[in-house]
Amino acid sequence: MKIFPAVDILGGRCVQLVQGKRESATAYGDPLSCATRWLNEGATALHVVNLDGAFGSSSANAGLITELIRKTGVEIELGGGIRSVEDARHWLETGVDRVIISTLATQDPECIRTLAREFGSKRVMPGVDAKGGQIAVHGWQETAGDYLDWAKKFEELGAGSLLYTNVDVEGLQQGVRFEPVKRLIDHVRIPVVVAGGVSSRADVDGLRDAGAYGAVLGSALYSGKITLLEALEECR
Repeated sequence: MKIFPAVDILGGRCVQLVQGKRESATAYGDPLSCATRWLNEGATALHVVNLDGAFGSSSANAGLITELIRKTGVEIELGGGIRSVEDARHWLETGVDRVIISTLATQDPECIRTLAREFGSKRVMPGVDAKGGQIAVHGWQETAGDYLDWAKKFEELGAGSLLYTNVDVEGLQQGVRFEPVKRLIDHVRIPVVVAGGVSSRADVDGLRDAGAYGAVLGSALYSGKITLLEALEECR
C-alpha cells in the first residue's frame, strides 16, 4: 500500500482543515517546503488539493502548484476546483499523474470516458466523498445518491482508480471507519485510495489488510499524531 502525504493549499499556504470548513484552517507554511519534508522522510507520492479551487477560484495557486510538480518530480494526484474537462486536461498536460474529479464526475459523468480515452484510465480518479452512505458534492454541502452506485458507474465509464473520503470523520483524527471502506473496495475492481480519519498505525494496518491501494495522511500527520515513518513501516 502507498502513503500519500497531503499538501492542501489555501491562499498560497499549506493548511489542514477540519470537516472541510475554511474557517478551521491551520497553516503549516510553504507548500513546497512541506512537500519536500515528506519526500525527504521517505514519501514517494503526494496528494495535492487546491482548496481555493474547491472554494470557487480554480485559477488560484496555479503557478505554485505547477512549480511544485516541476520541482518534486514525484507521483502526484491533484484535486480541487477541477470543474471541466478543460481544467482536467490542463493539469494532466502540466504533469500530474492523476486528476481527482468529484462534483464534475457526478454532474457530467461522461467526462470520465472522455479523459480516459484521451489520457488513459490510470490518470482519471473520480472522488467518492461519502457522507452517511451518500456521495457528497458541492463542497460536501449536498448529497447525490448512494456512494457505491456512483463508484460502480465511475468504474464502468473508464476510471482507473477512486479516491474515497469519509466526510463524517475527515479531519477529526479519530480513526478510520472500516466498514464503508471495505464495502467499496469489494464493490469495484479498480484501486481505491482512502482519505479521512487515518490517524494511527492501526488505521494504516487496517487499510492495508482491507486491500486499499493507498492512504492519504493529512491532519494527523501534520499534528504529529502519526509520523510518516510509522505509516511507511506499516505498509511494509
